[in-house]
Amino acid sequence: MSRLPIDGSFGEGGGQLSRYAVALAAISGRPLYLRNIRARRAKPGLMAQHLTALRAAAEVGGGLLEGAELGATEIYYEPGRIRGGEYHFDVGTAGSIVLVLQGLLPVALHADGPVHLSITGGTDVRMAPPVDYLRLVFLPWLVRMGVRVHMESLRHGYYPKGGGLVQLQVEPCSSPRPLLAEAPGALQRISGVSHVAHLPLHIPERMAAAASAVLADFDAVQIETRVLGDTEAFGTGGAIVLTAETENSVLGAATVAERGVPAERLGEDVGHSLRAELNAGAAIDIHACDQLLIYAAQARGISRFAVRKVTEHTRTVIWLVEQFLPVRFSVEPWQGLYRIEVSPG
Repeated sequence: MSRLPIDGSFGEGGGQLSRYAVALAAISGRPLYLRNIRARRAKPGLMAQHLTALRAAAEVGGGLLEGAELGATEIYYEPGRIRGGEYHFDVGTAGSIVLVLQGLLPVALHADGPVHLSITGGTDVRMAPPVDYLRLVFLPWLVRMGVRVHMESLRHGYYPKGGGLVQLQVEPCSSPRPLLAEAPGALQRISGVSHVAHLPLHIPERMAAAASAVLADFDAVQIETRVLGDTEAFGTGGAIVLTAETENSVLGAATVAERGVPAERLGEDVGHSLRAELNAGAAIDIHACDQLLIYAAQARGISRFAVRKVTEHTRTVIWLVEQFLPVRFSVEPWQGLYRIEVSPG
């Protein structure tokens, strides 16, 4: 079978496209030639976290990955047999564990047996979802689709050294249930977690208070505040993750603590992000949307869900998935939102 050429600069053109391209090649059995990797970025080519993600997906997916080195702008991947078993991957920096899993989980679901993953790196880093977003928002959506994933966040890790540790147990599920989420239903509760490591307690308290103030006209907001010690975290850092649970959905918003950025601003930002989803009446938040598309594309039926905005990430993933899988996407305005429909080919 000839290699499928994919332009890594298409659309959003970032690391997500590269991670999903290798994952989709493994799932579909289609050989891949990926070129122009992150071509429009200030530092084009593969960085440490991208490299780990591609190597991890290729290792679980079997086959042969060529050209995957730091700074590489093109790679070749010949898929093989996707195997269950135990795997350990180390980003080697504070590169995001969650982004590594973004390309690894879809492959693991096609393994010939359970997959046990142990990944070290950054759990709460800029330009990536914090690990608590994965735990509180993204994985619950997969559970609704019939996917069985058990995750333990054993140690948090931050920029610049990483050192976080996350373990997962993944049961095979090559054809999940359709994702149906058009109307969120009544709000049940807003909760979350605001944490720091090796920093004063007043910082997560201030983040939580600012977020709660933005959401004050909703029912009582309950945000847990925590300070992590030596056994729970490596280095200093923090994050705040909020969830809004409704009758039919879970919406999330998150941000990572940054040196020099006031705790109040971080809390306000994440509060306004969640408020935007609630005010719009969305059933899936804009960040979960692009991450769930690859699973909806493999479902054994039609998926439909409503989002408040179609991001460039989402449009890029739609284009990429259609290159590999026999699936049709439709995106159309619907009741002040956008409805995305995913139909098996």
